[in-house]
Parts: sequence; C-alpha cells; structure tokens
Amino acid sequence: MAERDRRTVRDLRRGNRALVVRRLYFDGPLSRQELGPATGLSSGSISNVVAELAAEGLLEEAGVVDSDGGRPRTLLRVAPGGGLLIGVDIGETRVRVELFDLSLTELARTDRLLTQHGYDVGRIVSHVRTGIADVLRDAGADVGRLLGIGIGVPGIVERGGAEGAVVHGQTIGWTAVPFEKLLRAAVEVPAGVPLFIDNGARTLGQAEMWFGAGRGAGTAAIALLGSGVGASVVRSGAVSDEDGQGSALEWGHTTVQLRGRRCRCGSLGCLEAYAGAQAMRERWAEAGGPLPDDADDETAVAALLVAAFPRPGGPPVDPTALALLDETAECLGAACADLINIFQPERILLGGWAGLLIGPHLLSAIRRHARAYALRHAAARTTIELGRLGPDAVTVGAATLPLAAFLARGGSRPRTAAAVVEADSRRWLRDRAGTDRAVEPDRTAQTNRAVGATGTTGVTGVTETTGTTV
Repeated sequence: MAERDRRTVRDLRRGNRALVVRRLYFDGPLSRQELGPATGLSSGSISNVVAELAAEGLLEEAGVVDSDGGRPRTLLRVAPGGGLLIGVDIGETRVRVELFDLSLTELARTDRLLTQHGYDVGRIVSHVRTGIADVLRDAGADVGRLLGIGIGVPGIVERGGAEGAVVHGQTIGWTAVPFEKLLRAAVEVPAGVPLFIDNGARTLGQAEMWFGAGRGAGTAAIALLGSGVGASVVRSGAVSDEDGQGSALEWGHTTVQLRGRRCRCGSLGCLEAYAGAQAMRERWAEAGGPLPDDADDETAVAALLVAAFPRPGGPPVDPTALALLDETAECLGAACADLINIFQPERILLGGWAGLLIGPHLLSAIRRHARAYALRHAAARTTIELGRLGPDAVTVGAATLPLAAFLARGGSRPRTAAAVVEADSRRWLRDRAGTDRAVEPDRTAQTNRAVGATGTTGVTGVTETTGTTV
C-alpha cells in the first residue's frame, strides 16, 4: 500500500498514456468512445490523453464510422511515422539489420554475410555498426525519431554488471563477451538512443506472440531452428526478465540420445546435434549425400529434402535421406514432449529459417512423436504449428524490444535520454552532413514489407524493458 501511495501525478499520467497507446496499437483503430470501456478511463481522461498524444504526433485519425443516431465517430490509431525502430539479428550465417516505422513496416534493410571471419567479435560489431548506418541513410531517416535499437544474439545474455549486457555463446566461441560495451563504443547514433540486447529465440518468441502464430495463447513455446537450435517460453505475451513471464531456453542442448552424436557445444546427444541445420548437413555428408564440399547449411538442407521428398515424376526417394529426416523428426518430437511435460504450453511454434524449411515435410511426424513421448493429458492440450512471420521474425522481434519500452512509457522517451537525443541528434546530423559512406557489396536494396501491428492479444503482459544507451 505504501508503494501505491507514493504514485505521483506524473506516474498516473504516464499510466493513462500507456493504457491508451497500447490499446490503440494492438486493437486499433478505435474511437474515443470505444477507448473508454477498453481502458477503464473516464471520457475526460481519454480526451486529455488523446489530445496530448495527437499534439506530439503519436496519434492520427484513421477514418470515421457511423454511430446509431448520433454524429459519426472519428477513429484513431498510433501514427506509423511517430517514431523509428531498428532490429538486428545476429544469425548463424549473416547479420541482418532492418529499419521499421512504428507499425513495424520495413523501411530499409541490409545483410552482412558471415564467411571466413565467422563469429569474430570485432567483425560482428563492425557489421552492426555499418548496417545501422546504411539503413538510416538508405531510408533518409531522421535520426532524431529513432526510439531504440534491439539486437537478437545467440547464447545467454547476462545483465547487471558494469559492462552492461554480456553474452555467453559457447557454441560460437563467445565467453563473457562485453557486447553492449563494445557496441556503445562503435555504433554511430545519438548517445541517448536506447540499446536492447536479448537472446534471438526470445526476440522470435515476442514477434510470434504479438503478430504471428502465438496471438491469443496464454503460454507458448517458440523454437528457433537454424544452424543451431534454441527456444523461448512466453506467458501472457511477455518475454522480459523483469516480470518473470518469459525465458530463453538452451533447448538445443537438451539430451535426446544417450551417448549420441557429439554436439558442437562439446556434449553428447544434444537435440542440436540432430535437428540443427549444421548437424543435418554433416549427417547427410557422412551418409554419402551428394553435396559439394563447400555447400552451406541452407543448400544442404534443401538438397536433403529434395532427396527424401522428390517431386512427382522425379527421381525415386532416397531411403538414406528419408531415414535421416525421420530421425530428426523423432528427436524434435521427443524434445517437444519435454516442453509439453515441463511447461504445458498451449502452443509450440517451430520457426527459424531451417524450421520453416523442414516443417512442411516433418510437422505431422513431429506431432506424432511428441504425442508418443509426452503425457497424454498435457499433449492433448498443446498444438504444434509453424511460425507465421517467416525467416525475418528474429529481426522483427528485436525491434519489438524498444517498441515494448516505448509503449510502456505511454509513447514518451525516457526522461533521462530525451534532452540528450535532441541535442546529440543535431550534432550527429551536422557531423555526417555531406558524407557518402561506401556501400558494402552484400547490402541489399531498400524494401517494403508490412508486418502489421493490430489485432493481437496479450498486451497486459508487456512490461517496460530496461534499456541502456548507446
């Protein structure tokens, strides 16, 4: 009770703004009359908040609807141009950087391929730095409207120390890498722009819960299948550590075969040693699969699927390839059963580029094996589906990290950063005026892709993520 009594008028105002902004973001467009019952606020409070947000350029009109016998009602929505977000996916084969508006419509993107340098930390930091500069330039973005940068990384993210977010990525050779500190020293954006770093499986989970196949679920487990394997469990649409509602899992390093194959983490029989794309490529090569020595993981998995599931009129089924994928499906089914028995989620979603590639061929077998290994009552209450947001879901999810903080603040910038951003934005623009940075060969052209930002549920589980400044 004492804590509640300490709430100030400013706290109340921010809370009211957050209620309105969240409701409009996820369920809009809505009229002022609809916002009252949806938020529990009085008509006077709604009018004050709407006027304030509109004056700041965060709300805009989205048409009118007729009312029963009264005046037409004006619909409101969060203005897509009210701010900019950057999402970064540090994947297994490339670093992808995307710039979004507030509706999570893509404005620009760039890819940096990871080749001979692999996971060299300095090279990764350089890719993030130049990628951010490129998307801002390509979109002609006003850096003063940048609300934050979210970054999805492989491995365990540890926070709370003097160096900020530290990444432990055993499978990629990262031991206590002070990633946040390195990025803060390298990334060229105004000093007040918040930076958010989290596990890539968790960013995927948030994206699917907000905009994809997890919408409406109270609890979901979202698997990220790429060259490696990870997962997150999300309750009530939230993934932040602060509310205890979501967590990243080293699911790929749960044991599915006693004394099984050696995993790249060093252990034996891990799920990743059977279901990761890198492991599938290695197993296919060991079995004599017709692959060039320099075939990458995606090429290898595609060839494996063609061999096991040829098109009608094509070559006969390769029994070795089919047996290999059958084993992969059983391992995934058994691992899904572990998720069912431990977490009892309503849904399990298979995502990531490799998951979406093998999923259409293996999903029925994965479901069958999951039912065989899981407790019957728990399995009957869980569905296993594919993610809906495609291979870009980690990047979209990374962008939702600063978006979640923005919504929790009711559309306001952090008070400690607002003045810094305004002053440093002008300085940043002056310093960069007239520059023409060379474009790296693997940068793609600006594209437009709408993710959509309405109609999802689980808004009440979203809490403000603590951000640090670049």
